[in-house]
Amino acid sequence: MSELMTVAAPLSSDLRDVDWQVVATLENLQVQERTTGRILDEISLAGATKVENETLVGLARLVIYFGHEARTVAYYPLEHVPEYGVLANALTRYLEDGVVPTMKPVETAFCPNCQRPLRHGTKVCPACVSSKRVLRRLADYLKPYWPLVTMGMLIFFALTAASLITPQLQRILVDDVLKASDANLTMLVVLVAGMALVRLLVTVFSILRGRIMVVVGAHLGRDLRGAVFTRIQSLSLSFLDKQRVGDLMNRINHDTRHVQSFLQHQLPDLVTQSLLLLGVIVVLLVQSWQLALLILIPAPFIVWLSNVTRRKVRRMYRQQWRSWDEANSVLQDILSGIRVVKSFGAEDIEVERFTQYSAHYRDLTARNESAWNTLYPSLSFIMGLGNFLILYYGGKLVQNEVFQMGELIQFSAYAGLLYGPLQFMSFIPRWFHHAITAAERIFEIVDEIPAILDRPDAIAMPRIEGHIKLENVTFGYRSHEPVLKKVSLEIESGEMIGLVGHSGAGKSTLINLVNRFYDVDEGSIYIDGVDVRDLAQGDLRRQVGVVLQESFLFAGTIWQNIAYAKPGATKEEVIRAAKIANAHDFIVTFPDGYDTRVGEKGQRLSGGERQRIAIARAVLHNPRILILDEATSSVDSETEKQIQEAIQRLVQNRTTIAIAHRLSTLKDADRIMVLDHGELVELGTHEELLGLRGYYFRLVQAQREMNRMRAAV
Repeated sequence: MSELMTVAAPLSSDLRDVDWQVVATLENLQVQERTTGRILDEISLAGATKVENETLVGLARLVIYFGHEARTVAYYPLEHVPEYGVLANALTRYLEDGVVPTMKPVETAFCPNCQRPLRHGTKVCPACVSSKRVLRRLADYLKPYWPLVTMGMLIFFALTAASLITPQLQRILVDDVLKASDANLTMLVVLVAGMALVRLLVTVFSILRGRIMVVVGAHLGRDLRGAVFTRIQSLSLSFLDKQRVGDLMNRINHDTRHVQSFLQHQLPDLVTQSLLLLGVIVVLLVQSWQLALLILIPAPFIVWLSNVTRRKVRRMYRQQWRSWDEANSVLQDILSGIRVVKSFGAEDIEVERFTQYSAHYRDLTARNESAWNTLYPSLSFIMGLGNFLILYYGGKLVQNEVFQMGELIQFSAYAGLLYGPLQFMSFIPRWFHHAITAAERIFEIVDEIPAILDRPDAIAMPRIEGHIKLENVTFGYRSHEPVLKKVSLEIESGEMIGLVGHSGAGKSTLINLVNRFYDVDEGSIYIDGVDVRDLAQGDLRRQVGVVLQESFLFAGTIWQNIAYAKPGATKEEVIRAAKIANAHDFIVTFPDGYDTRVGEKGQRLSGGERQRIAIARAVLHNPRILILDEATSSVDSETEKQIQEAIQRLVQNRTTIAIAHRLSTLKDADRIMVLDHGELVELGTHEELLGLRGYYFRLVQAQREMNRMRAAV
């Protein structure tokens, strides 16, 4: 029998470190020495009923069950749980169904190139990112603005040429005018006016350069923000669930601002200073190659030192920004939950928590700035050494009448122009790595591939009738931990299905799958006979409406929140939807009516008011499939009655899946499905399930007892 999977088994039965492995086939499991292949233990799967990946304290083990008898195959550290989970689930399904499993690879948390561990929530390895590739990608974003960039480059050349003229005029002024035996006032005026004109040209060119690069930088910033935000909107929940809101906001705002700043300010200076450096070197070599070499003596050392510190600088700022992300995310969490914080009197605790993250960011920033403020003055001093050599050697040339005074002044002026770019270059590693690190983080999001994609031949379905079929659906947010297990159900168009079960039974997961927020691991979900994976997502989402337990409202007006479901809705349509949702009466009591601002997340409204606005939004959406996720679980009895009336109007002629905390609200459901640990255990009407006196019956009894206890209190 062919091998299914091989997994490392680093612990013996007495928990010693060993170099073993477990080799699985459909017939048996073998424990082998990894290097020699010698079989240490072999367990036949004949008669086995299931295989479990059992997590213990600090480690885990693989267990085979033969009825009620259990046998341990191997022990392993917790990092191997995902692999063993995949193996255990595959073998259990094979033992139950006899179907040969398809082994899915476990998601790796290591870089495929260098095998370094990846940071949580990212698939980009900082060590393998190429700065050249990042710069090329940024250049691609500049292509639409090539006329402006070309104009900017011409101005850069003009600015460099103008800057190189002034020392020539200074030499002529000293040698041909000031030292001349006959004073030439006209020549003096012409030279001074020429230097003033050059200075004016430099100023004008600098202004033009700045204005052009501001325009280009603003466009680039907009394009990068748009690219990141657009990609975030298209990414699947499986990716977004792993991210923190503060981190994503930093990618859109903080990182794009760094790249934009580099393009607007540092990059133009870099180009100008580089051209000026090249021009000055050429002039110096033509005038006196000996003096030019004296000036350039420190340059190789500076280049070498910059190259040596390059990776360290990038690592320093990557750590600093990661700390900033964490502090920003904590701040986002605290401010979002400020009501909870105040309710528990936890202000001091949260201040301390944020202070700790802020202090960590402070320490990293202080360390980085201290290192930089030590490096830069050192580089400046080294670069200035050549100037002392010029003054000494050039002074001797003047004394020996090899050089005229004007030539030395000209040479010294050019040397000053040379040291300016060299000093500027010492800042480049900092600015450059700021920008590159920011661009890496931007492209990390832009390059993320959504887990849920439309197929090239996706089927358009402008109108859904609402027939839903679940066929042996198995799914887990982590593939080795299934939340739903082989769930099969058929829902007729227009039917209302109640969905009940304990917390964690898989209720919300099921509706996430119907919405295709995730794809099933095994089995299929069909809408009107078409696999949801073959449907165009836009058509599906436009015809599925959701009312959640905690309805989210945007920080706008009531009108904007209702009309969100249908941009361009008429006044009559919005008001009609509000009336159906029993929301119109309380809305018109507000001084501003439908223009009342609801506050962030709708905090200015009560829970029942928010819920009815959410129902009105769903009414206006006019979905063919309606999902109600415990829509009345957190309101009082009077409000619940109004919401129930609204829901009764909303569910008419629609396929409805309703998760309910209060089981009494499901009496009118056509059928009720009961989930237990991800499995469909009961299905039928309210009366039928009570008659079974099974799981649903016990849930109803427990809830009645709870209601009696509340009434007694």
